[in-house]
This record gives sequence, C-alpha cells and structure tokens, in this order.
Amino acid sequence: MLEKIVIANRGEIALRVLRACQALGIKTVAVHSTVDRNLKHVAMADESVCIGPAAPKDSYLNIPALIAAAEVTDAQGIHPGYGFLSENADFAERVEESGFVFIGPRPETIRLMGDKVSAITAMKQAGVPCVPGSGKPLGEDHIENARIAKDIGYPVIIKAAGGGGGRGMRVVHTEMALMNAVSMTRAEALAAFSNDQVYLEKYLENPRHIEIQVLADGQGNAIHLGERDCSMQRRHQKIIEEAPAPGITPEQRAEIGAVCVEACKRIGYRGAGTFEFLYERGKFYFIEMNTRIQVEHPVTELVTGIDLVTEQIRIASGEKLRYKQSDIQMRGHAIECRINAEDPVSFTPSPGTVSRYHPPGGPGVRMDTHIYDGYRIPPNYDAMIAKLIVHGPERATAISRMRVALSELVIDGVKTNIPLQQKLMLDQVFQLGGFNIHYLERRLAQEKEANRK
Repeated sequence: MLEKIVIANRGEIALRVLRACQALGIKTVAVHSTVDRNLKHVAMADESVCIGPAAPKDSYLNIPALIAAAEVTDAQGIHPGYGFLSENADFAERVEESGFVFIGPRPETIRLMGDKVSAITAMKQAGVPCVPGSGKPLGEDHIENARIAKDIGYPVIIKAAGGGGGRGMRVVHTEMALMNAVSMTRAEALAAFSNDQVYLEKYLENPRHIEIQVLADGQGNAIHLGERDCSMQRRHQKIIEEAPAPGITPEQRAEIGAVCVEACKRIGYRGAGTFEFLYERGKFYFIEMNTRIQVEHPVTELVTGIDLVTEQIRIASGEKLRYKQSDIQMRGHAIECRINAEDPVSFTPSPGTVSRYHPPGGPGVRMDTHIYDGYRIPPNYDAMIAKLIVHGPERATAISRMRVALSELVIDGVKTNIPLQQKLMLDQVFQLGGFNIHYLERRLAQEKEANRK
C-alpha cells in the first residue's frame, strides 16, 4: 500500500480522496493555490504545499509544481481527482517518469481514450457498439465530407477529437451548413484543446445519456458496477445523476456491462473508468470513455456498497481487484443533485462568502462538499460547490428523500441552483424517468419564453 499521496486537486473531490486515504492509513499532502489555503482538506491533510497563484494554469495545471510538491514531501503517489490534469496523458507520463505512482490508468491508455477518434476505433475493434460516423478525422475536402454526411444521414454532429466537457460540438441539419460548421468547430477545437481535428457522427435526436462504471486492475481482471443515467443536462453539463437508470433491464445491464469489461481487458485498463453511451430505442451507442473517477461516482457507491476511490488507491498500489462480477449487487436507488454557486435562472456564477451553511440529514442522505460557514467561494474555478446524494429502497423513495433534503439544505450568502433542483424533483417527466438529454434545455427555453410574455 502507498504510504503518502499528493492530492492534486481542490474542493469536494480533494476532501473525498483525503478521507479515503485516512481510512486506509495513508498520509496525505494537500496542494493548493494562494486563494485555496483555507480549504477544508488543506487543514485536515498531514502536509500542505502552495503550488501557485489562483489561476489554474499557474497552480492546478502546473505540472512541474505538482511534481515538485511530491518530491519535497517524499510522497509516493499522486491522485488527480477529476477535471484539471486527471485525463492528461502527459501529466501521467511525467508522474511515472519522475518515479511516482499515478493513481489512474497508464499514460498510453489515457492517450488512446483521450482522442475521440482513436477511442472509437479501439472500441469498435473491441466489439463496443458505436454511433455511425466518419470513423476518422475529417479532411479539407468538402465534397468528401459532404458525401460522408449524406451516407450517414442528416442531422449530424461535428465533434472535436480532443474535446470534452460539452465543448467543441456543433449540430448540422443540412449540407449547405456543413462546410461552415466544420470550419468553426475546427477553430474552437484548436483554441480549446490545441488540436483542430474534428470528426462526424450521426446526431441522435432523442437519446438518453447512460454510462457504465468499470474497475480494472491492469492485471487481466475487470468488473462493471452497473449503469448511471445522466440525461438531465444543460449545455452538455450534467445536473442530476442516478443509479440504476430507469427502464434498463437486468439483461441489458449484464449485456452492455460484459462488453465494457471485455473492452477493459483488451486495452489493459487500470483503475476506475466510465464508458459513456447514448441510448435510444433500446440500443447503446458509445461516445467516449472517461479515464478517471467521475463527479457522479457516489450514486454507484450507494447502490453497490463499493468505495470506488479506495479501490482506485488499492489498484494503484499494485493490488489485484478484490471483487468478482458475481459480488456486485445493485440495491435500491440513488440520486445525486449537483449544487452550483450560480443564479438558478440566468446560471451566471455567484462567488462570494458563505454566511450560513446547514447540511441536510436523515436516512440515506449523503453530502459531499468542502464548504463551511465563512468559506469564501473564489471566482477562479468551477461553480460546483457540493453534491447532495440520497439513497432509498426504490426510486420513488429516493426522490422523496431528495425533496426533503433539498428543503433542509441551507447555503446563504451566495446564489445557488437549489431552487432549480427543487423544481426538478417535482417535475412529472423527471418522476416518470426515461427523459432524453434535451429535456431540461427545452423546459428552460419554454419557461424563458413564457416569462417574456
């Protein structure tokens, strides 16, 4: 087992990793920017190191500073959390070349799955169902690109090969709009990801977003831990996640889960990972693999009883996977609401000081957050400040518990999206389940139009 780990992240995920380390008896090093010295996990860690100014590029994205923090504290491993450098193959490579353990997949695996075109190629070879598409980066020949799009059938979606986080995408409905869409997406991709390669896929008009959680030890052993439904989205950003996904049968779960497990074995996957699919008319279509712990991992933990962060650390320490597929049983239903410091109507960020914080309680309630009374939310990072997760014996009970928990949750001093989450828990379409990824956007647009009138 690793004896000391640098937590190369901030906020609630840094605190989550720290608690897992404490439970395993592992010493921790918290790195932080100048505006994050008062974070809860910094105070709780065995050691802390300031790695630079507030701007992420000067701190949490500063690879030399992170490596130096591990060197000066005699740490053995580095946990990247999610976001920042968690899926950066160059970072993983530098960590391992410097003699430390990267708590995640091997650099070559991150690189393979980080490029969406190579990932789709690898998944097709592994027998994973994929969305019909170009199968390769689009060239400069507009006539050829138009032919590919016509063969697939409009509407199509142009995607950045190195994209993620909902950026670098453009839906195209006609051949007339194709050339301009390709050019604009290329320019956006180059600016955002330093990679101007784009590819083309069939645009599914009413899909759900279903993802499969996997664990693999890189030694030939792999399992899946069921699926999550992440269809409640705004601008490709998840708002609510739940497990299991409404309407997915045990047979479907077993079938697609087995495909993902075999893909993990084929590519020699190591650690926790997530296969993301669009699901429409009973069929799964692979879109990407996230080679890290997910924001929404707690819903899987609550329905399976498996501590995913602990398993990440054990696997990185060289241990074989402790579970077989037959050990994984789905019990009850879990829902997660992301709590953001933002205006619930305009969605503009709302940094500032938390004047009062009161977490909810009761059976099956879990609150993952780093905030506290008097904590100042800086304007430099993502707006998510907490995750409220509930578990119940079935979905209806989980929804009821979430409604109660949201009514108890108090975060004063800044605006939050709690009112939006409360409305969604009362939404009849949400209560029925099975809504598609466009539902929330359309609902918000309708509300905006109604208010304008």
